[in-house]
Amino acid sequence: MMALRGRVVHSETMSAQPAAETAARRPPTHEPVVAVVYTSAPSVLGDIARAMELAGFREHLPGDVATILKVNISWQHYYPGCSTSPWQLDGVIAALKSAGYRELIPAQNGTVVVDSHAGERGNKHDRVLAKHGLRSVHLGDPEVRWVPYAPKAPLRVLDRIFPDGVEIPELFLGKNVVHLPTMKTHVFTTITGAMKNAFGGLLNNRRHWTHSVIHETLVDLLQIQQEIHTGIFAVMDGTIAGDGPGPRAMRPHVKNVILASSDQVAIDAVAAKMMGFDPMSIGFIRMAHEAGLGVGDPAHITVVGMDISGVNFGFRGDEDTFASWGQKQIYWGKLHRFEKLLLRTPIVPWAYLASNLYHNWYWYPLFGKRRIAKMMETEWGRLFQQY
Repeated sequence: MMALRGRVVHSETMSAQPAAETAARRPPTHEPVVAVVYTSAPSVLGDIARAMELAGFREHLPGDVATILKVNISWQHYYPGCSTSPWQLDGVIAALKSAGYRELIPAQNGTVVVDSHAGERGNKHDRVLAKHGLRSVHLGDPEVRWVPYAPKAPLRVLDRIFPDGVEIPELFLGKNVVHLPTMKTHVFTTITGAMKNAFGGLLNNRRHWTHSVIHETLVDLLQIQQEIHTGIFAVMDGTIAGDGPGPRAMRPHVKNVILASSDQVAIDAVAAKMMGFDPMSIGFIRMAHEAGLGVGDPAHITVVGMDISGVNFGFRGDEDTFASWGQKQIYWGKLHRFEKLLLRTPIVPWAYLASNLYHNWYWYPLFGKRRIAKMMETEWGRLFQQY
C-alpha cells in the first residue's frame, strides 16, 4: 500500500459510517487543507457540506460576489464517474445557499464533441437546477461573450498556441469559481480533477490545439484563474471513481469519498495519491507546484476528515482506447508532423466524427451500457434514478 504522508488531523474509516468530527476542524497551518470525507447515498448531501466546511470554503469564497459553479460534462450520456453527479451539484448548491451565497451561476462546457445541453439532461443536472431555481450558462452558446485577456505573468504555452491572443468568457471575470470534477483517470493527463476542470471553461472550441502540451496548458489556466477570480474552490466527487482510459471509457468503482479544497493543486495531488499515483510524477501537478501556484507534494498537505494514509485504489493511468491511441499518434507520435493539417484546418470535423463514432456508436452500446446497468444496482445507481 502507498502511504499518503502529510498531517492527518482527524480520521474516519472507509469501512464504516464516519465518526463525529472533533471540535478542532481546521488547525492553524500554512499548509493547504484538503478535506476527504467518507460518505453514503443517504448522507451524501450533508457530507458534501461537511467536506466544504472542513476545507474552509467561507474563508476562500467572498460572499459578496457572484459564484460560478463550473460543472463538468465529459459525455452527454450518464456514465458513472464520468461527469459531475447530480448529488454533487445538489450538495454544493445547497451548502452555498445555506451559507448565504445568493448569486450562483452554473456554467457548462462549450465543446465540439459533447452537446452540453444534452449532457445537462442526460446527467440530470437540469433537475437539480430546477430544484434550486437556477439556470445554466452554456459556454458554447453564441450569446456568451468571449473577451481577450492579457495575463499578468508570462505564460508557458498558450500565447504561442493562440498568437492572436487568449480569449476567456467575460462572465468569469471578478467572480468566485467552484469546480465540480470527479475522481478519475485520463488518457492524456494520467488523472483529471480540479485543474483539468478549467480546461472546459476558460478555453473556447479550439482547445484541442493545446492537447500536445496539455500539462503546460493546465498550469497556464491555473495562473489565469488566480488572476481573474476572487476565490477558487473545488469539490471532487469520488463516490464513484473511474479507472482506466478516462474520461469516458473507464471502469467505474464505488469508493464513497468526497474531497474539497481551495488549493487546486493539492486536491488533485491527494486524489492522485489515493488512486495510486505519485502526484509529483504527473506533469501538471509538478509544474504547478514548482511555479508556486499550489502544493503538489503530499508531505506538505494537511488532510482532514479521513485517515487516508493506507489508501491506494490501484488505478491504472497507462491504458488507451483505439481512439485515444490514434490521438496520441497525432499529438506525440508518428503523425505529429501532420497535427496542424489534421486539427487546425477546415478538415478538422473528421476528428469530431471519429470520436463520436467510436464512443457513441461503438463503445457505449457494446461496453458502456453493461457497466451502467451493473452500477445501477448499487446505492449510487438507485440515487441517480431518484433524481
